[in-house]
Amino acid sequence: MSLQDYKDVILPLREQATVKNTWLKERLETVIPPLLERNKIDMWLVVCREYNEDPIIMTMLPAPAMSARRRTILAFCKNSDGTVDRLSIDRYGHGDFYEGVWNPDQEGQWDCVARIVKERDPETIGVNFSSTFAFGDGLSYGEADKLDTALGEYSKRCISAENLAVGWLETRTPSELAAYPTLVEMGHALIAEAFSSRVIHPGVTTTEDVIWYMRQTMHDMGLQAWFQPSCEIQAPGQSFQFLQEPARKLILPGDLLWCDVGFYYLGLATDQQQHAYVLKSGEKRAPDGLRKALRDGNDLQDIHMRHMQLGRTGNDVLAGTLKEAQVFGLNAQIYSHPLGYHGHAAGPTIGLWDQQGGVPGKGDYPIFDNTAYSIELNIKREIPEWDNQEVRIALEEDAVMRDGEMAWLDNRQTKFYLIG
Repeated sequence: MSLQDYKDVILPLREQATVKNTWLKERLETVIPPLLERNKIDMWLVVCREYNEDPIIMTMLPAPAMSARRRTILAFCKNSDGTVDRLSIDRYGHGDFYEGVWNPDQEGQWDCVARIVKERDPETIGVNFSSTFAFGDGLSYGEADKLDTALGEYSKRCISAENLAVGWLETRTPSELAAYPTLVEMGHALIAEAFSSRVIHPGVTTTEDVIWYMRQTMHDMGLQAWFQPSCEIQAPGQSFQFLQEPARKLILPGDLLWCDVGFYYLGLATDQQQHAYVLKSGEKRAPDGLRKALRDGNDLQDIHMRHMQLGRTGNDVLAGTLKEAQVFGLNAQIYSHPLGYHGHAAGPTIGLWDQQGGVPGKGDYPIFDNTAYSIELNIKREIPEWDNQEVRIALEEDAVMRDGEMAWLDNRQTKFYLIG
C-alpha cells in the first residue's frame, strides 16, 4: 500500500476513542489479575494529581480523558477467588471501567482510601515507587506523605509496585497485537515516500527538508510524532558523526542516507531506522561495499532475534548477541528497547549506545511473552569503493515476542531505497 492508502485508514478521533476504550476494557479484565498474582500483591494503589500524573495513569483512564482531574486514585483489589475489583476514589468516575466508591459529601478522599484498605485488609499493598524504572516511580513525595498518613499502620504493608507498572505497560493483548503490524506498515510507507524521488531532488533537497517532510506528514495524517525525526548523510569524506553538526546537509548523488522516525497511533508507538542510496549518473544500484554492509546489519538482526528468549534478561541478550557477533567478525553495537505505550517503553533495556557491557537494573529485567520491541543496532564496515572509509549501518525494526517466538511486525529492510 502507498502512503496515501494509509492516510485513508486512519480513524476519526471518535472512532479511535472507541477502539482504545475497547482495548482498555480487555486489558483491565485480562492483564491486571495475572499481574497481581505474578507479583504477589493483594492491592495496587495508583495515586496522582492533575498535571503531575503518574506515568501509567493515562493508560488506565478511558478516552476522552486527558488528565488525572484534581486527585485521581485507582485501587485494584485482588479477591480470594483470583478476581480483581477495580475501584475509583475520585470525584469524576470512569463509567463502567471502575466502580466509584467515594461520596465526597460523607467522607474525605483520604478517609475513603483508609476505609477501603481497612475493609479489604490486604497483606501487601503495591504503590508506585522505584529507583530503577521511571514507569514505576509515579507516586510523588507529597502524595506519598498523605498516603502514609492515611494508611497508618497499614503503610508498613506497602511495597514497590514497579514490576506491576512495567508489566501493565509492556503486556500487549491479542487485539493490540492484531493492530500493531498495520502501524509498522504505515511507518515503512512513510519512509518509502520520504526516501523517494517524489520528495528528494539531489542538489536541491536537504536532510532538514526530509526531516520536516516526515514530521509534517505524520501530523497531517493524524499521527503524533514522539520525537523529532532524523535524517543524515554518509558519503566519501563525510562519516557519521553522532551528536555533532554534519558538514553537509544538501543531498547529492552518491550519498548514503539514514533516517530515524516514530509515531503514536491508537496509543501505541513505532520506531524505525532505514537507509537509502542516491544513485550517481550511470549507476543502477548501490556500491557492493555498501550492500555488503547492509547484509552485515541483517546478519546482526538475525543473531539478536535468536537471543531474544523468554526469561532471559536484557543484559543476557546483549551479552549473547555481542559475543556471537564477534565470532562472525561483525563490528556491532546493540541498543534495543521495548515498544508499546511509549517509544522507549517499559520492559528490559537491551544495551545502550554508551553501555555495551550491560545496563544494571533496567537490563536485569526479563523478557515476558506478548511484548513488543524495537530491535535497534548498528554495524560498521570499511567500504572499498570509498577508499576504505568506515560506514555505519544503523537499523531499527519493530518486533514482537508472542507464544515464545520473536517475529518482525512487518518484515525489515534488506535492500536500500534507491533515489535517482
